[in-house]
Amino acid sequence: MPTIKERDRQVIWHPYTPMKIWPEAIAIVRGEGTYLIDEDGNRYIDAISSWWVNIHGHAHPYIAQKVSEQLSVLEHCIFAGFTHEPAVSLAERLLEILPDGMRKIFYSDNGSTAVEVALKMAVQYWNNKGIKKKKIAALQYAYHGDTFGAMAVSGRSVFTDAFTDLLFDVSFIPFPGKGKEAESIATLESILQSGEVAAFIMEPLVLGSGGMLMYSPETLEQYFRICRKYETLIIADEVMTGFGRTGPLFACDHINTPPDIVCLSKGLTGGTMPLGVTASTQDVFDAFYDDDRMKTLYHGHSFTANPAICASALASLDLLLQQSCTDSRECIVNAHKEFATSIAGDISIAEIRQTGTIIAIELKTDAPSYHSNMRDMLYRFFLNKKIIMRPLGNIIYILPPYCISNEELQYIYSCIKELLEKLNADTRAIH
Repeated sequence: MPTIKERDRQVIWHPYTPMKIWPEAIAIVRGEGTYLIDEDGNRYIDAISSWWVNIHGHAHPYIAQKVSEQLSVLEHCIFAGFTHEPAVSLAERLLEILPDGMRKIFYSDNGSTAVEVALKMAVQYWNNKGIKKKKIAALQYAYHGDTFGAMAVSGRSVFTDAFTDLLFDVSFIPFPGKGKEAESIATLESILQSGEVAAFIMEPLVLGSGGMLMYSPETLEQYFRICRKYETLIIADEVMTGFGRTGPLFACDHINTPPDIVCLSKGLTGGTMPLGVTASTQDVFDAFYDDDRMKTLYHGHSFTANPAICASALASLDLLLQQSCTDSRECIVNAHKEFATSIAGDISIAEIRQTGTIIAIELKTDAPSYHSNMRDMLYRFFLNKKIIMRPLGNIIYILPPYCISNEELQYIYSCIKELLEKLNADTRAIH
């Protein structure tokens, strides 16, 4: 009998994968807490939470139980003109914990669609008010998804190159790296002064696929205040940063000024099932609340607010809001800090960045990019150590499930130190 990976090669086209260069996929047959287990019995530590979604560990029995219970009652129903208990309960619970001012929940399918909905809300908000504001401002190096609107507000990169001519114009402001905060803030203000910008969209505090780039809460606060000054809607893309990744439940909780629209996905269901949420203020909703049908938000998905998926999100929230989960996140934060201190000054490291449970290590290279020659070497190095990492070019990062043990973290750290020793030895051999 052919193996799963042999069968896969005949029929599957994998995402973000150069299929000729990387034709073989590892066949996973089971998940167990922090681990993914392949068809040969190998156990891999999932150090990146399977694309940042799995916050409570794989095959969590509580989430599985709640989904199973819901499937035996109601598996799906149309959400236009109908509703159901899981969707209403989830909206109620999300609004209790989201940044101040959020009053309405719009459901979709994933992070990209949550962003698409947010952009359509923002542009149509002003259109419904009879005000000409259609431009969007965004951050340099941003990544907001792979659908067309989400690509348009993302930094131009390998992800968007083939479609550049089809993307709408966006005003990008410089990334606020160390020493460049004032320039970035001033650029945003100069753009908003035109009065034509409908919304400013950003990943608060951490740019994920852009390289785990990080900036300060003080800068984020300044961005939001400037948007308020020039009556520009604020869209916070918390798809990756939401549900405790940066410390508090949401990255926007680090500051005082709240956004107008928040996008959620990834950790929303604990990584169990796909779900997107776009939350808005009452003011945004009220611009669509009208007798004129032309002011309706004409957007939807066949599986909008699927009951079983909502049940998985409710179960994930149950786990997230337990004190034990808060304690686990704090342990990860402190362990990362100690590790960062232990490798500070290593000659192979360009920069170490940490926000909450996310730590990123940028390695020195002559040609830093998503397609850095280091990438495949790094990926294979950790895979051989039975650790799932997905380097962003020359950047490695740990973004683990909250259930990860200190022993598992220490093993990952020790492997990173072994990698650094190897890189340092190679450097010395060259010189």
